[in-house]
Amino acid sequence: MADVHAMAPTQGRLKLRSVGISGIRKPLTVQRGGQEHHLSVTFRVAVDLPSSRKGSDLSRNVEILAEVVDATVLRPVESLESACSTIARELLARHSYANDASVEASAEYFLRRGISEEKRSLEDYTLLAEARASRGENGSVTLERAVGAEAVGMTACPCAMETCREKLTEEFPQLADPGFRNLPMISHNQRNRTRLIFELDPDSEVEVDQMIDAIESAQSSPTFAILKRGDEGRVVLAAHRNPKFVEDVLRDLLSSLPGRFPELPDRTGVRASTLSEESIHKFNAEASHRLTFADLRRPSDR
Repeated sequence: MADVHAMAPTQGRLKLRSVGISGIRKPLTVQRGGQEHHLSVTFRVAVDLPSSRKGSDLSRNVEILAEVVDATVLRPVESLESACSTIARELLARHSYANDASVEASAEYFLRRGISEEKRSLEDYTLLAEARASRGENGSVTLERAVGAEAVGMTACPCAMETCREKLTEEFPQLADPGFRNLPMISHNQRNRTRLIFELDPDSEVEVDQMIDAIESAQSSPTFAILKRGDEGRVVLAAHRNPKFVEDVLRDLLSSLPGRFPELPDRTGVRASTLSEESIHKFNAEASHRLTFADLRRPSDR
């Protein structure tokens, strides 16, 4: 049977940076911290393609995922990013024509959280992982990996809050009294999605639960599945006592990282992004930044 993928391209003989598959879902078992986690993971895997080949052998990618991921049912992996690293190495081993392989994964992840101890439930988050394997001229393989998380909370707009305060003070002059200055004021809210990713050294480890704590602390308030009427008031008041732009969320998150993760080396890369889904505008607000722990630990502006 002719191997059409290995044939020369009919036109446009260009090397392609990334060819692969995405949106494939697999179950993965992780053993970490004395607990076993069963994750539903969505993978994207790819390799580069030389100009001499018409196509990439995509079925090999599916076979690798099946072999590596299915095996975790009996032999759990220590983390999602370690599974991605294994897959990335195997991609280069099976695609002899490739020099670069990439794996990206996202998984549903649950932590027991709540507005009070009695109302704790399994709240959902997103666990993220990446791995990139590169083949050197001498055939050696170098590996880069990253781990991250996304949490959904809320923000309250500081600008609308002050505008409302001015307008209501005209209507209710007593609000101008300094004693009312710290009174939470009405504003419009946003559902905020913030993502944090660490690019780790081979010998560095980080707990994703700590990353989620950092994200939620940077938002105006966390949100929860179980909220009775009084609880809703507590969340709304907490957010309006802590109004934030997306710029505030991003800066507060990044500024907190050196204190939260003192063990991570200066060369650790950080990627963070935040998106507020607007309630009164027909657009969303977003902010993102990329830097290292060395940048974060410098006292000057970065």
